[in-house]
Amino acid sequence: MSKSKLIFFLGGAGSGKTTLAKALSRKYKAAFLDMDILLRPAAEAIMTLQGLDPSDRDSPEYKRLCRDLGYRITMDAALDNVQLGVDTLVVGPFTKETETPDWIEQELARIGRSLHDTDVRVAYVYLQNEALYYQRITARQSPLDEWKLANWDAFRASLDRKRVAWPLPAESVAYIDNSSDDPDIAFAELERRMYE
Repeated sequence: MSKSKLIFFLGGAGSGKTTLAKALSRKYKAAFLDMDILLRPAAEAIMTLQGLDPSDRDSPEYKRLCRDLGYRITMDAALDNVQLGVDTLVVGPFTKETETPDWIEQELARIGRSLHDTDVRVAYVYLQNEALYYQRITARQSPLDEWKLANWDAFRASLDRKRVAWPLPAESVAYIDNSSDDPDIAFAELERRMYE
């Protein structure tokens, strides 16, 4: 029996990680978990109760109040699917988590699993330059991006490509350039690295 896959889609805002994850999920009938969607009702309620902008997803206040809750909700849902033997695609920045070498093993241990019996992979989606991120974030016209655009000088540091510190084989981590106007190019590379 093949191991169930747990695939993380990482990368900066506007890189297209959600679009690519949805396309892969659709083709392979894998569970799709987007942290922004899972956390949204709680984040809006928490931010509103604190008298803050309910659409803010980037400020220091948001990170202090909501960030860790979002990751816990998302990973609880992901681990539940992995335990059922369902391939699971998870979308989110996971910045702090990917810098912590033993984080993924600690998470799998919560359900009595390990990297030996779970096929953990990472698709790190990126764009070739900052101007392209700005263009794509602006084009999607989401209220969740207002803080990013208004505080671009502070926000743009989050777009730097990160190294994944988890103890995964090199072939399990793919850096996918999604700069082309043709999404099929990035998808072909993604599919080859995650499923073939």
